[in-house]
Amino acid sequence: RHEYEELKAPVIGGVRIPKGNGQTIRLRQGASLADLAEKINVNPAALVTVLFHLGEMATATQSLDEATFQILGEEIGWNIKIVSAEEEDKELLQQFDIDLESEELQEDEDLRPRPPVVTVMGHVDHGKTRLLDTIRRTNVVSREAGGITQRIGAYQVTVDLEGEERKITFLDTPGHEAFTAMRARGAELTDVAILVVAADDGVMPQTVEAINHAQSAHVPIVVAVNKIDVEGANPEKVRGQLTEFGLIPEEYGGNTMFVDISAKQGTNVDKLLEAVLLTADAELDLRANPDMDARGATVEARLDKGRGAVATVLVQSGTLHIGDSIVAGTSYGRVRAMLDENGKNMEAAGPSTPVQVLGLTSVPTAGDLFLVAPDDRAARQIAEKRQATERAAQLAKRRKVVSLEDFKKKLAESEIDMLNIVIKGDSSGSVEALEDSLMKIEVSDEVGIQVIHRGVGAITQNDVNLASVDKAVIIGFNVRPNRQVADLAEREGVEIKYYSVIYKAIEDIEASLKGMLKPEYEEVTTSHSEIREIFRSSKFGNIAGVMVLDGEVKRGTKARILRDGVATVNDLEISSLRRFKDDVKSVTEGYEAGINLGSFNDIEIGDIIETFEMREIERK
Repeated sequence: RHEYEELKAPVIGGVRIPKGNGQTIRLRQGASLADLAEKINVNPAALVTVLFHLGEMATATQSLDEATFQILGEEIGWNIKIVSAEEEDKELLQQFDIDLESEELQEDEDLRPRPPVVTVMGHVDHGKTRLLDTIRRTNVVSREAGGITQRIGAYQVTVDLEGEERKITFLDTPGHEAFTAMRARGAELTDVAILVVAADDGVMPQTVEAINHAQSAHVPIVVAVNKIDVEGANPEKVRGQLTEFGLIPEEYGGNTMFVDISAKQGTNVDKLLEAVLLTADAELDLRANPDMDARGATVEARLDKGRGAVATVLVQSGTLHIGDSIVAGTSYGRVRAMLDENGKNMEAAGPSTPVQVLGLTSVPTAGDLFLVAPDDRAARQIAEKRQATERAAQLAKRRKVVSLEDFKKKLAESEIDMLNIVIKGDSSGSVEALEDSLMKIEVSDEVGIQVIHRGVGAITQNDVNLASVDKAVIIGFNVRPNRQVADLAEREGVEIKYYSVIYKAIEDIEASLKGMLKPEYEEVTTSHSEIREIFRSSKFGNIAGVMVLDGEVKRGTKARILRDGVATVNDLEISSLRRFKDDVKSVTEGYEAGINLGSFNDIEIGDIIETFEMREIERK
């Protein structure tokens, strides 16, 4: 029967492939023909031949994109489904007996109340960090470059509510507009959002953006109307403006709590914290099981000179202990030490507790989910498989089929001048935010930005080598190279720019993009002269005796002849210019002059000689 089916199997490009009859096959992102061949029990070389027959060249081990697999699947009768990254990760974890979905379905008696996780959002300079300062009684502002928060921090505070001590965890997400990516991530971890609006300033663009983030994440909002002690403060106006965005104050019959505060003076801050707890109690069921393996999210990560990779993580369920094997994205390691926000050592961290974890082998990306693995070996295998998957998916993305239309487009794109950039920063959140905001800069269709490498930590020799090959600029955000690397960069002619405030970097890159634009010129008319007399000379040809009507005639400028208002000849040049018997460089309005236009002699009395020059326009 097998032989009979083989005979019936379709022959494509000279090879027989058993028909799939529409059966579904699941492949991971970035899979190769060898992976497909293994699933359908075919020689990979046969699939290479079939693909070649379909006009597509690929090796058996090359990562392919979804479109290519679908064309191939239709040809050989299989329905090929590419599994999303989330599903693939779920399947990977299930191989190690980790089922996140079943963990979420906890028995009620196992759950214990946990502190709410609060994000402070709002427009830049409306007092978010000052408010957190007042709450924490420490000073973050003075340490931030330019007075702007540039990374996510997490802190826990204790509040006395009706005689009971309750904890609140704060995520300090930056408010500057460059940090949209980080703010969006902050909102995903959040239970309650505090929206800070300055009473003297009202609703601003980032205020609206913060509301949208919170509402799309279905997070209840408590509004803190700040700066009520400032001249021109109008808290009622703020209440009126926010009703347009669906935030109706309780005093107007809505369900959003508004608290008038002064972060500087510390007025009503305790009432704000009470409002947060009351909102969390009323609208949310905040419970988690502390007796299981810890699960949570990486809030921030950076490379520390003495301690290696330091990740700030927020435990969302379970308890994290020293000695646990953890995986965060493609990083893994064992918890060597845990520190709270004040740098004190901790033995264990329960739900809604932010801690700094030491012991990871590499720096995870801010926002990566972290989980405790059964043992070190499992942690390493999960991280390595994720790395391989990520690499394969990137390779598949890079390799695209180029049609003729695409080729024309690529050719047009190749004429675009690209500014290559290498970004190195002190933390993964800052690097991501900087990249995100640089990619949004649009100056013109003629120039573009390409980030060829990004990373956390000091600028290394590899970064300089990469930049010298690709003629890139290195941007160091709060990081510096050592002496040897700086010398190498100087020898190789690689420019390294250092920044500590994100919008300075954005301004500089925008300016250099404008500098890359090809100059544009416009024609500027400089004078008109009327021919009153024509003198004929055997040596010079015809000389026009003119009266300069307006502007200034200069020797060597371009000229055209206007006869009855029509330009007859355009590309002439004033080869000599005389006043009486003297050669002069220029003649101004109201004076007479003799003009010779070189070998051009077709001039008549009454013609107008118009001179013009090309001036460079400043590109905006």
